Amino acid sequence: MDKRLAVVTGGTRGVGAGIARAFAEAGAEVVVCARRPPEVPVEGVEFVPVDLRDPAAVRAFFDGLPRVDVLVNNAGGAPYRPLAEADAERHARVIELNLTAPLTASLAAYEHLQRARGSVVMIGSLSGTRPSPGTAAYGAAKAGLENLARSMAVEWAPDVRVNTLVVGMVRTELSHLHYGDEDGIAAVSRTVPLGRLAEPSDVGSAAVFLASDAAAYITGASLHVHGGGERLAFLDAATVNKEQRQKDPKGQQRHQQDQQDQQGK
Repeated sequence: MDKRLAVVTGGTRGVGAGIARAFAEAGAEVVVCARRPPEVPVEGVEFVPVDLRDPAAVRAFFDGLPRVDVLVNNAGGAPYRPLAEADAERHARVIELNLTAPLTASLAAYEHLQRARGSVVMIGSLSGTRPSPGTAAYGAAKAGLENLARSMAVEWAPDVRVNTLVVGMVRTELSHLHYGDEDGIAAVSRTVPLGRLAEPSDVGSAAVFLASDAAAYITGASLHVHGGGERLAFLDAATVNKEQRQKDPKGQQRHQQDQQDQQGK
């Protein structure tokens, strides 16, 4: 990443800060943009205030940069909100932040990226690949973002590569809002095959890889950063061989694989 300029939207905390830190450690010049400055600045990272839902402000921001080699569209998120408990306008704002804003930023950065033969990394989510109760608009936006990236990769090739990181659960300073106290976080971690939530640095390392020359022939791809995915509920609900699994916890994984193999047949 030496001598490359990377822009990370929403890079002031959590996953975004982890991504910004990873690019800085890889030698890139890093600029992060968000509405509010970081509470804890990342060393070697410049902050510029930008409201990503304001297209004119986004265009002015990118026009003011000397170059852009990498754009990481990370800004996003949504509160827990069942569909029927809010009006369509409020859900539309979630879609605007998580889908329209990345499109706006990508278009504003396009000429820079084309000149640099650069790379766009979309930060997607598992919520866009399965039902997302309580965050339905967010899940729909992330599903759209992944599809947008695939189309963008075709339209902008060969000059600009575009890929998506499909991110699972990440431990950040806001994890308690999603998973509860330490006991809740530990319980949720046990549902992940690797036995833990991702760290922001895990996502950052994957983003650096996709933006680097090591991924020079990768575009239109979706890289899953989810620790193996989410445990399937039916495996715990099934009564077949449950007693054996309880007596032989180490054999439980073999049992799960046997079930999956049978389904595959």
